[in-house]
Amino acid sequence: MGVWHAMARLAKEPPFRIFARALLKGLPVSVRTRALWELSLRPAYLAGVLAAADQARRQGLDQISVIEFGVAAGNGLVALQTDAEAIEAEIGVRVKVYGFDMGAAGLPAFAGDHRDHPDWWRPGDFPMNEATLRTRLTDRTTLILGDVKDTVPEFFQRCHPPPIGFVSFDLDLYSSTRDALRIFALPDRTMLWHVPLYFDDIDFLCNHKFAGELFAIDEFNAQTCDIKIDRWYGVKEGRPFPERGFLDKLYVAHDLKAVSAVALNREIREIPLPDRITENRNRSKCQATAEEAKLNLCFIK
Repeated sequence: MGVWHAMARLAKEPPFRIFARALLKGLPVSVRTRALWELSLRPAYLAGVLAAADQARRQGLDQISVIEFGVAAGNGLVALQTDAEAIEAEIGVRVKVYGFDMGAAGLPAFAGDHRDHPDWWRPGDFPMNEATLRTRLTDRTTLILGDVKDTVPEFFQRCHPPPIGFVSFDLDLYSSTRDALRIFALPDRTMLWHVPLYFDDIDFLCNHKFAGELFAIDEFNAQTCDIKIDRWYGVKEGRPFPERGFLDKLYVAHDLKAVSAVALNREIREIPLPDRITENRNRSKCQATAEEAKLNLCFIK
């Protein structure tokens, strides 16, 4: 067991991680392995949906909704649909997929000032070919067309979705992201206690906290008491490619009101204190390793 653990750790180190990932691409590995090694067209989506499925199981739920705001051509939505299917089959949590977009109209009218980055985008950008996209979608996925300021408020009443588990925001604009984030402020919302989020447009030269998606996040947190959005802390831990940029775009929406009402009903966790024999054995191993290192150093000299 120790040898395999050491080999697994070594595989995550450069340059071995490059070869390990290439090898895993050709193998029928689990969704957890795929998520760890970014074996997806949208690794942020796979990581987010898998975390959502795990969270659903912790809460005793058997189904969730995952959402992409800003579908455009549909590459991300198709990838989300594919990963949702794999996670459902392996984890056992049903996953319903929703895609929100303006359709053939592309980006909507702007707010009229710097907040929508008019130096970077223009109205009409990223139109959708709806007919072509629908040929790639399955019954798992629902496409919701129209301005999010109109489609989001009626989402729960019209679609009756399972609790929200993961959301991707790729709407480019502050105004559209602001309107989409209101999905977490609706009185009839249903969501997990902790919902992974992905914000796509926060790493361009033009981005700052006074416009775009970053400003929409700050504004949402300032105006909302029960739900707060913060970075996904610890998401880089144990990953073979922790420097990957998409990891910095992952956030979490926390339902503070729901969490406040939680009372865990499980056995008390304990941290065992090793007996003296085990402790002495471990200390001896450490001393032997240190002596061996000294001998090797002398040999090298």
